[in-house]
Amino acid sequence: MKPAVSAPLPSWHLLSGEYPPMAGGVADHSRLLADALAAAGEQVHVWAPGPQGVEKEGGVTVHRAPGRFAPGDLRALSRELDACPGPRRLLLQYVPHALGLKAMNVPFCAWFAARRQDERQVFLHEAVYPWSRHAPWRHQVLAATTRLMLRLVVEAADRVFVSIPAWTDHLSARVRQRTEWRPVPSNLPAEISPEARARARASLPEGPVVGHFGTYGQAIAEPLESVLVPVLEADARRQGLLLGRGSDDFRRRLGASHPSLANRLHARDALAPGEAAAFLRVSDVLIQPYPDGISTRRGSAMAGLALGVPMVTNTGHLTEPLWRDALPVALVEGVSPPALAEATEDLLARDDARRALGAHAARLYRERFSLERTVEALLRRRTGDTP
Repeated sequence: MKPAVSAPLPSWHLLSGEYPPMAGGVADHSRLLADALAAAGEQVHVWAPGPQGVEKEGGVTVHRAPGRFAPGDLRALSRELDACPGPRRLLLQYVPHALGLKAMNVPFCAWFAARRQDERQVFLHEAVYPWSRHAPWRHQVLAATTRLMLRLVVEAADRVFVSIPAWTDHLSARVRQRTEWRPVPSNLPAEISPEARARARASLPEGPVVGHFGTYGQAIAEPLESVLVPVLEADARRQGLLLGRGSDDFRRRLGASHPSLANRLHARDALAPGEAAAFLRVSDVLIQPYPDGISTRRGSAMAGLALGVPMVTNTGHLTEPLWRDALPVALVEGVSPPALAEATEDLLARDDARRALGAHAARLYRERFSLERTVEALLRRRTGDTP
């Protein structure tokens, strides 16, 4: 009697509109997933826009093409995918605007839905463009088109992951049965050496460090300024540390508007992940206002949690119940600058409370949000567990 021959394991094929060296949260998330799956022994390919070519980056094979998901290139994409031995497991990093055609790439979504020969999984980073009856007609067309695109990909998918539970509101009851909430992990290292932390701290003047990590878009920059300025003005020893893309420009604007604070504002704009983590870790308090509230899709918040940095932030319509239930952050109801400033002052005045909050945040991150939890979820079906 011949021994049973096990079926070959599927290879992973991440389809992402953003991948390094492109900048962006989805690019970072895609690389983290690809590298982690490869480290777990999986065969991993990435398909993304970029200069034409195929490169081996660590344990990951990256296939780039200038019009990777454009309608005219879908035939080539099919041909290249089909040349990879099966079985294949597609994982679509779904962000409408990253797929091209001004966030209305219906042909690509139809192509994905038609790939019945492959197992299909979707990770929803964003779902649809918001609809309003009072919006301009072009926005209403965009809202309707993104709903069609979403329906095409999720109805065809074998599994669906959402970065926040709110995205499930746009899914049918049938799709929700195979949907799992999987928070976006930090895109920075969760551990740094004492030496790296010491170097980062030595580069800043003495005094309490009040930090922010982000990209300084207007929706966040305005409330951040309204909180950071009075907090720094309340104590001449305090230093403002601005981390992330756009921090240099924000520092210059803020310094020009508030000359008395200019020499206490410090920006670190383009840092490697390890360096950014080291500077983040030296912050005594992080101020992270979000117009839609803190949620598990906010990689900047996850970075602070992972490193155990005490954080002041706010609720909003995307805030999940866990933030109020577990309280891994100092949480303010709504984006109220005076309330955020008051919560920041409270934490700065209590060393023990800051340490306890940071330790609690790091513990919750390890248990529920870390990259390891995401990879476990992705591989769960292969090991026979229930999703």
